[in-house]
Amino acid sequence: MANIFRRKPLHLIVSEAKEEGDEHLKRSLGPVSLTALGVGAVIGAGIFVMAGLGAHEAGPSLMLSFTMCGVACTFAGLCYAEFAAMIPLAGSAYTYSYATLGELFAWIIGWDLTLEYAMGASTVSSGWSNNFVEFLKIFGVKIPLWLSYDHWTGLDQATKIAAREFLARMHPELAVGSNGFLDALKDLLARPPADVVARGHALLNAPHLFGVEIGFNLPAFVIALIITAILVVGIQESAKFNATIVIIKVSVVLFVLALGSRYIHPGNWGHDWSSFAPFGFAGISAAAAYIFFAFIGFDAVSTTAQEARNPQRDLPIGIICSLIICTLLYVGVAAVLTGMVPWQLVNIEAPLTYAFLDHNIGWAGDIITCGALAGLTSVMLVMLIGQTRVLYAMASDGLLPKKFFAAIHPKFQTPWKNTILVGFVAAMIGSITPINKIGEMVNIGTLLAFVMVCASIIVLRFKAPDQPRPFRTPGIYFGGKLPIVPALGILANGYLMYSLGLWNWVRLIVWLVIGLFVYFFYSVKHSKVQALDKATEGM
Repeated sequence: MANIFRRKPLHLIVSEAKEEGDEHLKRSLGPVSLTALGVGAVIGAGIFVMAGLGAHEAGPSLMLSFTMCGVACTFAGLCYAEFAAMIPLAGSAYTYSYATLGELFAWIIGWDLTLEYAMGASTVSSGWSNNFVEFLKIFGVKIPLWLSYDHWTGLDQATKIAAREFLARMHPELAVGSNGFLDALKDLLARPPADVVARGHALLNAPHLFGVEIGFNLPAFVIALIITAILVVGIQESAKFNATIVIIKVSVVLFVLALGSRYIHPGNWGHDWSSFAPFGFAGISAAAAYIFFAFIGFDAVSTTAQEARNPQRDLPIGIICSLIICTLLYVGVAAVLTGMVPWQLVNIEAPLTYAFLDHNIGWAGDIITCGALAGLTSVMLVMLIGQTRVLYAMASDGLLPKKFFAAIHPKFQTPWKNTILVGFVAAMIGSITPINKIGEMVNIGTLLAFVMVCASIIVLRFKAPDQPRPFRTPGIYFGGKLPIVPALGILANGYLMYSLGLWNWVRLIVWLVIGLFVYFFYSVKHSKVQALDKATEGM
């Protein structure tokens, strides 16, 4: 009978990490490239997309939400760093769980990471599309709304345009971009009159299928396929492409901080605690749980362990440095965004671009749009790298069909088949699903992975106390009996999971149940570790 809690021996994992050749991944990444991959994944989604969603949950206290996320990620990041240095193998939390908690838990976390990375790429492709639409407007090119967004988001955008037209016509005394105009717009959108709603549908001008309006986010679909093609060509080429984009988008973020600070209206931050945090600590926590997606870049770094030249040294550097840099930039941008625009009017799809447009600084909005495109492109790249490497690791262990998911291209030395599949699925989901719904699905999967990594560190201190550790998670005393940092990581990330609400838990449970069916009907029968047990029993 199969032992579903059988752990993968550490000596086997370490030996696999040292293997090289045509059927293995190419080692070509150094500490700068790894840090750039981390910054590439993190800076983009949080600033250019998720900040808008978070502002509607926390108000001006979004700054505290980002701080809360940064603290929770620091605890998890220190645990990831120890694992990444000790077990430098593709697969991230999946591989770590396999070595400590056993095969069933490893499968659960690997299946869960699929929800994290693939849905993450879909979320970002949708955000990229919104900024690309604004970018084309610079050159006078307009894509029909129904081809620029999914149906629900497209209708929302059309209604906002109609409301602005209505307000400019009925109240010409209000200067566009003024606080009075923005306050009036907020009130109008809260209860849009029938003619504004009708005008919104007319602006959408969507075709009908079986009597129902349809929408398809064409730019999101195309960019996901382009990134997929880049990843098939090779990891080193992808890393160089990513490093160039990171330089561009960090420069744009610094530009936002410098220029945006000149247009801050302190009253937008509120005059007391109740106006600074309109939904209280519950709102701060809820926003933190939703925007947590923006911080998953540092754990994506660990999925490239088999492609790092010196993983024991470079992976901890890449993880921790990228986390520190990104947290500081996030808090600064949150302060500027909520200071420039009343939180109720912060745009969800492209918050920074619209914040500057609302102040009639169109040229700044154009620069931010270009930075957002660069930022979100690199996020997509790293998310898809993470997903394909986890599937590669699972297939290498026999838990998924190896001939497909672990097939390495003879020229590019990348897992090309599973890269194409993941890219196509991400493209489809990003083109037909509202960005906020995809983002909610991603976050609970991310948080579960962080909790299990923190727990795994504690287990491994007892199970393998003498295992060489080039990097040790601080705050663990008495041989693991007092694990302060991992315990805080479990509590902080677990609390954020709790804050996500019932329906996100339902989605997670349904997804995991589907995964368990796959595991018991296929994976357990083809597992290399299970086969190792059977061979041992037969001797």
